[in-house]
Amino acid sequence: MGQSAFISGCAGPELGAAEADLFRAADPWGFILFARNIETPDQVRRLVRDLREAVGRQAQVLIDQEGGRVQRLTPPIWRQYPPALDQVRATGGSVRAMYLRQRLISEELRDLGIDVNCVPCLDLLMEEAHPVMANRLLGRDASEIVPLAQAIIDGGRDGGVQSVIKHLPGYGRATVDSHKDLPRVNTALSVLQETDFPPFQAFAGEAMGMTAHILFTDVDAERPVTQSKAGIGLIRKEIGFDGLLMTDDISMEALSGDVAERARLSLEAGCDLVLHCNGAFEEIETVAATCGPMREEAQKRADAALAARSAPVEDDIPALLAEYEMLLKGI
Repeated sequence: MGQSAFISGCAGPELGAAEADLFRAADPWGFILFARNIETPDQVRRLVRDLREAVGRQAQVLIDQEGGRVQRLTPPIWRQYPPALDQVRATGGSVRAMYLRQRLISEELRDLGIDVNCVPCLDLLMEEAHPVMANRLLGRDASEIVPLAQAIIDGGRDGGVQSVIKHLPGYGRATVDSHKDLPRVNTALSVLQETDFPPFQAFAGEAMGMTAHILFTDVDAERPVTQSKAGIGLIRKEIGFDGLLMTDDISMEALSGDVAERARLSLEAGCDLVLHCNGAFEEIETVAATCGPMREEAQKRADAALAARSAPVEDDIPALLAEYEMLLKGI
């Protein structure tokens, strides 16, 4: 039996015996860490090691280390990075500053054994964007977003850390927080094709991507993209993304029903992997039972993502940090 079609969080800074047994039996494709899992460098390294030992392989370990509010590794041990949009504005859209930022973040992650960072956000910065999203974004159109996003991906790769493009096909028009409610967007598909989709189309060849829990009435009037066959079809055909597609966290309240229904509908719609982040043991059991083994096509995409992993390049990290701090003067 192949790896299971989900990525799991865990409850705390240490892997409990029952969790290890569950992961050994369920064999999730990968794991994701949050602030509740982070205390010290040595503790994180042990946790990462124990998660991988539970499944008997070098499973990918993900984190959201965007900077700003969405930063799981924090001071005083790790550097604080400004929100992406704040940095873009303060540095005049410097691509070099964005590369350096991600190269430094990746150095910190790789030191802990973490090899996937869920960045960059390719969502369009719209006037109506909910504040929970706005300062995480990079720009108002593809011409602004694409070079900065490429710098993020390059900085990650040079640090030995893979990227996950998000949130396909875009949260930029969301006026509510999808952690708490389902965003509904009435914008015509023709407008979305002209504005929202191009940043994602530019990175359609990336190995991994994450969906948006958002409902576009002109795509599917009933279901959010994550759980919509039409929505996933749009990601695959219109945008052209053929990489490993994971859901955004199914614990978010944009989705209705219990975790079993949320997971089932996401896979039926065409997602490759269900992302379950809150670490609740009984929910992990349910997600594991619901998801089962990855489909053949999903496993091929997963294998391709694993094959795309690369070792970090050798760099003078203190020199890169000094250059980055110089570019950030004024923030």
